[in-house]
Amino acid sequence: MLKHSLLIAMLATVTVNTQAAALTKDNGAPVGDNQNSITAGENGSVLLQDVQLVQKLQRFGRERIPERVVHARGTGAYGEFVATKDLSDLTIASLFKAGTKTPVFVRMSTVIHGKGSPETLRDPHGFAVKFYTQEGNWDLVGNQTPVFFIRDAIKFPDFIHAMKPSPVTNVQDANRVFDFLSSQPWATNMLTYVYGKQGVPTSYREQDGFGVHAYKLYNDKGEYKYVKFNFRSKQGVKGLNVKEAAEQQGKDFNHLTNDLYNNIYAGNFPKWDLYIQVLDPKDLGKFDFDPLDPTKIWPTELVPETKVGTLTLNRMPKNFFNETEQSAFAPGNLVPGIEPSEDRLLQGRIFSYSDTQMYRLGVNHQQIPVNRPVIDVNNNNQDGSMNVSERNSDVNYEPSRKEPKAATAKARALQTPLSGYVQQIGVKEQNFKQAGDLYRSYTTKEKDDLIMNLAADLGSVKDSETKHIMLSYFYKADADYGMRMTKAVNGDISIVKAKAAKLKD
Repeated sequence: MLKHSLLIAMLATVTVNTQAAALTKDNGAPVGDNQNSITAGENGSVLLQDVQLVQKLQRFGRERIPERVVHARGTGAYGEFVATKDLSDLTIASLFKAGTKTPVFVRMSTVIHGKGSPETLRDPHGFAVKFYTQEGNWDLVGNQTPVFFIRDAIKFPDFIHAMKPSPVTNVQDANRVFDFLSSQPWATNMLTYVYGKQGVPTSYREQDGFGVHAYKLYNDKGEYKYVKFNFRSKQGVKGLNVKEAAEQQGKDFNHLTNDLYNNIYAGNFPKWDLYIQVLDPKDLGKFDFDPLDPTKIWPTELVPETKVGTLTLNRMPKNFFNETEQSAFAPGNLVPGIEPSEDRLLQGRIFSYSDTQMYRLGVNHQQIPVNRPVIDVNNNNQDGSMNVSERNSDVNYEPSRKEPKAATAKARALQTPLSGYVQQIGVKEQNFKQAGDLYRSYTTKEKDDLIMNLAADLGSVKDSETKHIMLSYFYKADADYGMRMTKAVNGDISIVKAKAAKLKD
């Protein structure tokens, strides 16, 4: 019996030595046995002193962080942006000097559906780019469509609540979606994009990316211009209709993620050319729509595009959670030379996104490696959860006579002229014209797919009034569009025409 016990002890020692080289506890100490809990004798209870057991269970129960309210399902990749055109006349932003290479992290995502949802579901898609510039991080947080559903941030919670599953059944419901959108006629443009090929991309490589909002670029003289940022896929833009998406879901409902990983691992690096559109502030009033309205594009025949650089994705994260899941994007992360416009939706996002990341990841989330700037940060912030900045100065305030005066930044808020009165109403709505232009630009097959895709959801709406209001929007955009949709969902064209006649252009 004694010899048998000695043999067991020797084997246990060998096991410990083998594991100790590879496996440690969180404090770095070697793990003795990762297969069995420590007990009070052969048949006794588990002991609280088994730190490895307790620590593993504690950590396991805390592995999940709050899921993103929107953009929960996404895939990220690293790469670089190379500027090909010098924009010094427009902006002091250093990344727009010709030849400058700026590392980036890009996260592409669906918007409405949850983290584990199929990527074959029809949805807007996020296109967020973090530029690690020599003047701090710039986050351009946009979508794969150039417009959005709403124009004012005060409606964002309502919009998302309507798109998300019902609080009663926890099932997404087209009745709720169109009940809300029937009061948002300006969403007609975005619907025409989302129910087209953009709604279910064949791959993340085969979609465009847009900043959506107007921003301001300003130069060293303090002169500014309004600008839009448009990434055009060099792989082309391709999408699946409702039937093709259903077939794809049966084959691989992770097709967007798998395609990006497989192509980048194989050295087939996707590329996007960045184009900008530039608008002089004095020309804002020359259009029959509001250029700061995010439900509108700037037609390229009115505001031409200029290529300014190329974005290439060439490296996948080593760890999905550490990098993709913990990546945090916020429109308020701006750099000298770039400012937000007066777009009401953008103004709200500047607050909302940063606030969301503080809730989801903590107040010091920008110290996480994927979010950390490539330059030193000197912000005087005090403490907070997970602060690993390793400050070693007694001075965490400014100004101070104890330390040299901080260098004067070359970036200050622009003195944009203001006029008028406090108001809450919009002007120049023009809710349908661009949706009609978009519909007429589609090929015959693209129109057929649009009608089929949209009818699959609108046709399930039970409330006749809601259905006919939506149909009147499509008819107002384009008569053929409206008539085909009305036929597809068994609507009454006389009701549709009557409602459309009462709508403003």
